Amino acid sequence: MVEVGLFDSLRRKRRPGTLRGASESDTRHLEAWSAARRGVEAFVEPRTSVTETTVVLIAHDGEWTRRRIGSLDEAQRFGRKHGIPVYEVSKVGYPQRMREYTQRMRKQGG
Repeated sequence: MVEVGLFDSLRRKRRPGTLRGASESDTRHLEAWSAARRGVEAFVEPRTSVTETTVVLIAHDGEWTRRRIGSLDEAQRFGRKHGIPVYEVSKVGYPQRMREYTQRMRKQGG
């Protein structure tokens, strides 16, 4: 009898040392999230040895979400398509409203 672990099928799909790329689910989340909020801006985080390129969408009030995106070029295409300005975090950093939002959420326990 062969015993199969709960996560074995997930492990088989990726080669060791490879990172999971952006998916349609990531894109759908970003589209829905940005459509439901106002004043959204995109901040692209570069690929690292641990994660693929990601984008942080930040609303006018500092609420934010992060998902994988294929590249800086894909983030810029996403921004043009949805009328969202796109910035590179390595050049401009994160806006203060994001830090303030995160602090408020910590104080509220959420």
